[in-house]
Amino acid sequence: MFIFASLLLCLVFWPISAPQARGQDTPRPSTKEIAKEELPREAHATLQLIKQGGPFPYPRDGSVFGNFERRLPLKKRGYYREYTVPTPGRRGRGARRIVAGAQGEYYYTADHYRTFRKIRAQP
Repeated sequence: MFIFASLLLCLVFWPISAPQARGQDTPRPSTKEIAKEELPREAHATLQLIKQGGPFPYPRDGSVFGNFERRLPLKKRGYYREYTVPTPGRRGRGARRIVAGAQGEYYYTADHYRTFRKIRAQP
């Protein structure tokens, strides 16, 4: 009985010490970087649209990116926005996206959020 009670207490109090439970931004494993020059041509056009505030070709462009897979640094909901990078020869949105952070950082994914590469800032 004592062992059962001890295990139950451990399970109850263990999550409290986790950084996510305290509402802190938790650093994620470092994301590989990509130079802007290495991006596909269509990504350059998407970055330009983001910087000028649109108009965007897809209705979901600019919507909140939830980061549910936790592949980007953890931030409060609404911090990240997603934008479509068109894929030549593909109907619809395809898999390529740019995710923009509220502090001006940009991430590129070519595989629908499985992997991200931080777009290196221009000097």
